[in-house]
Amino acid sequence: MKMKSLHFAVVMMAIAMVFASCKKDEIVDRTIPNGDFTVSKTGSFVNENGAGSAGTAELGTDADGVQFVKFGANFATNFATGTVVVYLSTSAVYTASPGTGNPDLRIIGNTTKGGEQYFRLDPAADAKFTHVILYCASAGVQFGNAPLN
Repeated sequence: MKMKSLHFAVVMMAIAMVFASCKKDEIVDRTIPNGDFTVSKTGSFVNENGAGSAGTAELGTDADGVQFVKFGANFATNFATGTVVVYLSTSAVYTASPGTGNPDLRIIGNTTKGGEQYFRLDPAADAKFTHVILYCASAGVQFGNAPLN
C-alpha cells in the first residue's frame, strides 16, 4: 500500500510541475497582431451587387513587423457564410486567371462574420496591391472592394 501511495504522490507532483510551468502568457495567438497595430493604408468598402458590404479595411504591421489586413468593428457584408473570399488586388475588380493564376490577385482568407477581424499576411504583401476585394466564390459575384490609400 505504501508503494501505491508513493507512486500516486510522484505522479501528482509531476502533474503539478507541468501545470506550474505552463504560464498563460506563453500562449501566442498568431491570428492577431502582437502589441500595437500600426496602420499604413486604409480604405472604406464600396458595396457591390447588393451585398451590403460596408466598413473599413486597414493594412498595417504589429510590434514584431508582421503585416495584417484588419477589418474594422464597422465591417459588414451579407451572406458571410464562409464562401466570401478576401483578396488583395492591384485593381478594384476581381480578375481570375484559371490554370495560370493571377499575380495581381492574392487570396488572404475567408470571412464568416461582420465586425473586427484580422488576416495575417505571411509573407508580407507587395506594395503593388491597392485594394481589398470581397468575392463570393460559390456565386461568382464580387461583394465589394476597399481601395487602400
